Amino acid sequence: MTYNDDIDKIFIEPPDNGGITDEDSGDEDGGGLIDNLPGSQLRAPAKVRLVNSSTPEDNLLYSTAHASTSSGKSKLTEKIEWIIGDFDKNFNHREFPAPNFDHYHNFSPVELFEMFFGDDVYELLQTEINNYALFTNCTNPQLSQHETKCAIAILILSGYNVLPGKRNYWDSKPDMRNELVVNSMRRDRFLQVCKFLHCADNSKPNPADKIWKMRPLMDLIKKKCLQYFVPEEKLRYDESMIKYFGRHSCKQFIRGKPIRFGYKMWCLNTPSGYLVNFELYQGNNLRRSAEYEKSFGKASAPMVQMLDEITKLKTLLPFHLHFDNLFASIKLLTHLKENGYQGTGTIRENRIPRDCPLPSKKIMEKKARSTFASIIDRTHGILFVRWVDNGVVTVASTLNGVEPTSGVRRYSQAEKKTIIVPRPNAIGTYNAFMGGVDLMDENIGRYRVGMRGKKWWWGIFTWLLDVCIQNAWQIHKKCGGTMTQLEFRREIVTIYLQRYESPPKSPGKVPSSTANTYGRVPDDLRYDRIDHFVAQTQDNKRRRCAGQNCKTVGRTMCTKC
Repeated sequence: MTYNDDIDKIFIEPPDNGGITDEDSGDEDGGGLIDNLPGSQLRAPAKVRLVNSSTPEDNLLYSTAHASTSSGKSKLTEKIEWIIGDFDKNFNHREFPAPNFDHYHNFSPVELFEMFFGDDVYELLQTEINNYALFTNCTNPQLSQHETKCAIAILILSGYNVLPGKRNYWDSKPDMRNELVVNSMRRDRFLQVCKFLHCADNSKPNPADKIWKMRPLMDLIKKKCLQYFVPEEKLRYDESMIKYFGRHSCKQFIRGKPIRFGYKMWCLNTPSGYLVNFELYQGNNLRRSAEYEKSFGKASAPMVQMLDEITKLKTLLPFHLHFDNLFASIKLLTHLKENGYQGTGTIRENRIPRDCPLPSKKIMEKKARSTFASIIDRTHGILFVRWVDNGVVTVASTLNGVEPTSGVRRYSQAEKKTIIVPRPNAIGTYNAFMGGVDLMDENIGRYRVGMRGKKWWWGIFTWLLDVCIQNAWQIHKKCGGTMTQLEFRREIVTIYLQRYESPPKSPGKVPSSTANTYGRVPDDLRYDRIDHFVAQTQDNKRRRCAGQNCKTVGRTMCTKC
């Protein structure tokens, strides 16, 4: 490059903060002009783009301090070869084996659920509940596994039979009282389980892990999700929010999300919503790969790690990953392709190389709906396609091209009717398989555990419980099952509460503070003068009068009151 060439643009990087002055390079009397830059800015690297230059020098990186002299070495960036067009129709892609769910065909809902939330999980909870009670200098509750299963079933039931509080399921009045719950477990015993519920040993904290109290349970369930994952070609990677409004260093705020405050969980899902792998975002995590974070960023690095974990358990399969513009980049797509995977995702304009001849977003906005343009980065094997819909959409893919295009229905304001407009294959594929994480969120949110807790990890615990049910239900559907998620949950709850019940030997004592509320018939019924008849008490046993401030004990009662 000679300095007589026409310069199109100059991109200057931010200056080094180590400078001791920000004075410009001009004289004191003639300074302050646009041509005079501070010394720190003159020493910063810059990129020069020449007009109508097709030589490698148009991507030359050099210091602006060297522009005034002929000294210094140049560093060339990678030259990308662009081809306008589409992928070859004979594109060589490894065939993915069809998923086989035959092994689970005769499994009942309880058996499917216990694949994920099985005896090892109940043993962990049972052990840590007893340990935590001793840790707090309380009497060892000596919780049995049957009682733990009953307590878990009651939590599941609270997702579709929601009451204001935990105690209301044992209410003495029929408008709230749940006979299945009452006959399966004593109220105070259930409250005791909720009080001491723990998943890790408090005497062995791990300050380096912000979620160490949930780590044993998360690792167990993550192992189960990977173990029972029947490989499917299409996978979706995205974030899932767990609602939480308290104080914790892992709590996130994401504007515009349905759940704005809470924990962010990186999730890898199948298109139907089965959760394959997950990891909670906590900033500096000891389990993170510093190499992956440096290459792909904090958002995309967990996905690459999750793929590595799948490869350890399963044979290397050509999974096709779908993700949105938060994660997509040329580096990520290239890495996936080099490791035998494929990737498709929307991509931000500032992540596309500047020398890409694809029409800019501003130009495409002026085009008619259904207009599209595509170009191939032959160096990395990535196709970029930009399509005009209600807005301009840009998708990058290592597998899907423009053809075959598909027709989508859109309303034409000019023609005042619905018309069919062509859509490139890469965008159609992305739309078809992008919703796995959202479907999981929808399934979980529909019957989310309704009982609240004061612990910071309570939301994560109940989310993991709901994930196990959701995954089990997904396998049930893949095997040809026709049960809805509500029917699936009710089946688990009913069997648990009837199989592992510990019915009370006698009615529990009504708390004195609520005796007047729960022990008396409303005055509107007592004084309505309809159908009040005297009858003997049950088994002719003496009973205390239910009247307020009445201490009479007798063997007769009103059949209505």
